[in-house]
Amino acid sequence: MGRQHALIGKEAPEVSLPNYDGETYTLKPGSDGVPVALFFYPKSGTYGCTKEACEFRDALVGKETFKSTKVKVVGISSDPVEKQKEFVEKQKLTYPVLSDTKGEARKAYQTGKGLLGLTDARVTFIIDSKGVVRDALDATLNYGAHVKFVNKWLEKLEEEANKPAAETPAEDAPAADEAAAPPPAPKEEPATA
Repeated sequence: MGRQHALIGKEAPEVSLPNYDGETYTLKPGSDGVPVALFFYPKSGTYGCTKEACEFRDALVGKETFKSTKVKVVGISSDPVEKQKEFVEKQKLTYPVLSDTKGEARKAYQTGKGLLGLTDARVTFIIDSKGVVRDALDATLNYGAHVKFVNKWLEKLEEEANKPAAETPAEDAPAADEAAAPPPAPKEEPATA
């Protein structure tokens, strides 16, 4: 990305926005102990945004890391609720698609403009199960990179979650000092002629 996003390593902001169904949806990262893939995109129904939204939809059912981590995917654009509803229904999206017409969430997450200021930026945040922003991908033109970015991070988060269990020594495993000790030197046998 070139520069690191200011929210990385910080608690993710809570946002309340209208979902595509008109109901208020409140995103409180970390409150339910699952990671969040929060993606901001420029405009519902455009080619790249449709591709990106559908890749997230498909990943939720097709990618093992999306299923095993129970990641919550949330999409946000500045489109009004009516346009979000049409987009969700047409593309059969299975996750919240929020309407940020006033730019509140974009401001909270410090996403700006892309394409030399011509459109809203396409930015995806990966937020861990504790609600901390771990990374952000800002790639307005490369809509295909966002699901890959999230998938790699989910693998890493899953690895981190499993690490404490993997470091617990098994009962029959050698003690750490035994395992580190060099093997005994082989006995020298007398040479036979």
